[in-house]
Amino acid sequence: MSGIDTKGKRLFIARHGETIFNLAGRLQGDHVHTPLTRTGFAQADEMGKALARHLANERLELDLIASNTDRALQTLSVIAEHVGADWHQARSDERLREIDMGEWGGAWYRDLAGQLEIDEAERLFVTVAPGGEDYRAIARRLEHWLAEQEFVRDAVLISHGMTSRVLRGLLVGADPHPRFDAPIAEGLPQGSIVQIRDGVEEVIHLGGGEGEKA
Repeated sequence: MSGIDTKGKRLFIARHGETIFNLAGRLQGDHVHTPLTRTGFAQADEMGKALARHLANERLELDLIASNTDRALQTLSVIAEHVGADWHQARSDERLREIDMGEWGGAWYRDLAGQLEIDEAERLFVTVAPGGEDYRAIARRLEHWLAEQEFVRDAVLISHGMTSRVLRGLLVGADPHPRFDAPIAEGLPQGSIVQIRDGVEEVIHLGGGEGEKA
């Protein structure tokens, strides 16, 4: 697959910081109201500092884009402050939400032992939750979202662990994963931020948090 032409514009992509569900070991899925922990705010702060350093003295207007969840919008607000962008101009879209875990949304991981299979090496869900999504479904909704984008300015985009990996996979033109039949980029620790421009990805900041947890 070939990467997506962003017309020379840069997309700075990150997942949200740690949340109360991450800390407690609960599946968030597409839950809207799961706020950041102190660690989550610190991760957002580090990503904001890293992006500000990366942009240095560039004078530019940035589009601000996020999933319509508290955790994504909170993370975006901290990063926006660091780069001097107006959070009130942010656009949110439910198609950028995390994988829908259906009947398992909000469940404790420990209670799903023997039901939820996770590929620990790749940090990907193998089992599709009852009433939930698989990675192909995430790719379809992201393809619809991408088809609407005009890429007129550089943008900061905050999404989620699994969803951002599929989004990055689509943007760089990754081949479909042999097991999940969807383009899935490599997982990065929580608190990481990347730049993608015209199909080429560059890691701006590698966080120190855990791997993906939906």
